[in-house]
Amino acid sequence: MAGRGGESGQRVRRDVLKSLTLKEPALFLDRDGVINQEVHYLHRPEDLDLIDGAAEVIAQMNRLSLAVIIVTNQSGIGRGRFPESDYHSVQERLIEQLKNRHAGVDSTYFCPHYPDCPSRKPRPGMLLRAAKEHNLDLNLSIMVGDKGSDLEAGRAAGCRTVLVRTGYGAEMEGSLPADSYDEIFDSLADAGPYLQTYFTGLSK
Repeated sequence: MAGRGGESGQRVRRDVLKSLTLKEPALFLDRDGVINQEVHYLHRPEDLDLIDGAAEVIAQMNRLSLAVIIVTNQSGIGRGRFPESDYHSVQERLIEQLKNRHAGVDSTYFCPHYPDCPSRKPRPGMLLRAAKEHNLDLNLSIMVGDKGSDLEAGRAAGCRTVLVRTGYGAEMEGSLPADSYDEIFDSLADAGPYLQTYFTGLSK
């Protein structure tokens, strides 16, 4: 009897350890042109304008208990176009607007550097850092962006990639290789049903 109890305890310990080490998928989103309207060197909170339906898709992913992570290049800081404090002011406004729509992101990674930095997309540095800090499975994750650099970063990290035609997406579409993305939609809102089906399917 004692032996069986010991084996049961070991199984419980193994299950607990597995639950602590199990990696989860995530939805990675570029910010400007995907969540909010593209504004050249956006740095004023009053210029932030959410794209229709974006917050609702993020809220939908929140209900799936899926990690939603923003990865954004902000070279305007490195170029001296605006101070880092302006970026944070815009980001605070974004988080507030998402919260007003019952949506939220788990974390945001930004690269202020230009031109060369391992974190700056198309390099995958921000995604790799997020995966390490949030225990994510990048091979099960999706990167959504409106530019080739977003898709390249996603591919380099091992993610599936989705191009949206908002922001620069529509003008970029014709110049991008067809194999640079797995799916294409008019907007994050239009990608919502696909994302819902994909991530729900992973939990089955």
